[in-house]
Amino acid sequence: MNKAIVVTGTPATGKTTVAKAIANKLNLKYIDVNSLIRTHNLSEGYDDKMKCDIVDTDKLNRILKQMIKDSDQKLVIDSHLSHHLPKSYVELCIVTKCELKELKQRLEKRGYSKAKVRENLDAEIFDICRNEAKEKGHNVIVINTSEGSKDIDDVLEEFGFLKQFEA
Repeated sequence: MNKAIVVTGTPATGKTTVAKAIANKLNLKYIDVNSLIRTHNLSEGYDDKMKCDIVDTDKLNRILKQMIKDSDQKLVIDSHLSHHLPKSYVELCIVTKCELKELKQRLEKRGYSKAKVRENLDAEIFDICRNEAKEKGHNVIVINTSEGSKDIDDVLEEFGFLKQFEA
């Protein structure tokens, strides 16, 4: 069975940049979970306080698992929810991290409310995505996307075992 590379992390830590770079470099199929949620109408409602969709991860996982099974090539799945996939569908889980000061600026630039900025900074401080991914048993690597950190090509080179994912 095909397995996916999932890219997870707190919002604004660079998941999309990293996921697209990996998909492009390794010629894999990129999956944007946010558009998948809209396409398949997976929103269970809207959280007015946090200004975000409420997503049933079980329903999302059913669709992602089917996509992985049906795909003729390896997928790179981009979402802070992607690490909720079962281990049996995930070859590698990449967690993006960012320095808190820079993350705060990125979140504010997106127009997030103070409460949403605080919630996401707390998620980064407590390393929620990485801890949840580890609890799921995923093979996890962490990539720091802060300004001045390594270029994505350097990171891919450093984790040379990513060559095994080339199509």
